Amino acid sequence: MTLDLRLDLALTPGGLTLPEGKIAVFGPREGHSLAPLPKERVVVVSTQFPDHAYFQRQGFDCVLRADEIYAASVVVLPRAKALARDWIAQAHAATNGPVIIDGQKEEGIESILRECRKRTEVSGPISKAHGKLFWFTGGAFDDWIAPPADMPDGFTTAPGTFSADAVDAASALLAQSLPTSLGAHVIDLGAGWGYLSAKALEHPGVTQVDLVEADHAALECARINVTDPRARFHWADATAWTPETRADAVIMNPPFHIARKAHPELGRAFIRAAAGCLKTKGTLWMVANRHLPYEPLLGELFAQHEEIAGTGSFKVIRAAVPIRAKTPTRQPRRSRAR
Repeated sequence: MTLDLRLDLALTPGGLTLPEGKIAVFGPREGHSLAPLPKERVVVVSTQFPDHAYFQRQGFDCVLRADEIYAASVVVLPRAKALARDWIAQAHAATNGPVIIDGQKEEGIESILRECRKRTEVSGPISKAHGKLFWFTGGAFDDWIAPPADMPDGFTTAPGTFSADAVDAASALLAQSLPTSLGAHVIDLGAGWGYLSAKALEHPGVTQVDLVEADHAALECARINVTDPRARFHWADATAWTPETRADAVIMNPPFHIARKAHPELGRAFIRAAAGCLKTKGTLWMVANRHLPYEPLLGELFAQHEEIAGTGSFKVIRAAVPIRAKTPTRQPRRSRAR
């Protein structure tokens, strides 16, 4: 949450000067403050649904990709280095003025700074709160553009998406552990680039699979990877999304990190959402790292839950019959004697 502090320091007299015109901000995250920037000139570039929605609620103009030329750009470094380079290259190509890079040490700002210095003259850096901010105007970065990648097994992924280089081992274990019959309607919460949905569509009797994913770039890959007409795609926060009709099954490999920090409550939010998406006799099929203590919550939300497969690192859990909160019965009013 220190982007605004470093920007404030950079914008002091004698430092960074923002030119007139629109300012693109790539990848700010929910809760980040953009207060040092003139709000009426800021365009937030974000493919993450929760972040995109957050800045829209704050009154910012939000887009999925940089689609015009800007007077300046700010890149908030993502965790994935390939995606960080891609964003910097996109910002450089779409900006007439300074390209400003901000990030924490754990997000690789030091190595990105070194690499940028090899390509152009860098101003700054501003160091504050375990992070740095620097800016530049020249250089060549076209080779940092990262095109979609085709994996050997035929799937297309994009930089920064989960398991962009190979099928995730936990997801593969879940796919192998699914029963022959999943039911007609399946929901893939946190579908990513579509691996589990593609596998679910191979099961007999499936008539609809809803892919719910917050990362628009991953969802675009899923559209390439899953061309079956039974698939429906939803750019949404999986923890808040609700289906038009409840499903027979939910499949998921829920995340449990925000940036580089473990955040098990995110996985618990997925479990709560899954319970709300299922029919009365519906079933959740999920995989998780073995150390994550999801069983107590599963016991609260489902009548049954059990581990059906696993390794030393992962566990596949089946949870069935979601427990619905009972609505209190309203007692009839007694008429008062006059």
